[in-house]
Amino acid sequence: MTPADLRALLRDSLLLWETEAATTIDGTGVAIRTADGTYHAAPAPPDLRPARWFLQTPERAAAGRPPRAILSVVALLSALRNALGATRGARLRVGAG
Repeated sequence: MTPADLRALLRDSLLLWETEAATTIDGTGVAIRTADGTYHAAPAPPDLRPARWFLQTPERAAAGRPPRAILSVVALLSALRNALGATRGARLRVGAG
């Protein structure tokens, strides 16, 4: 996934979660700026597998803690949504009617 692809995915997710934020590509990943601070999502280097992503939150940064290692893009989105305190989008339900 390129930084531009990650930024597009995060922007769409923020819209779905109804969260006001600005996203920018910063070379190593994507910065997500909110009223509460700046979050940062970046891909993990190949030698750190199985970790695929890193997520830094304002709270972790203020405490001097490293970014959280995350195993999948789905887990990255879930962790970011939870860190932002964002609402979930509408769930799609498929079934016989």
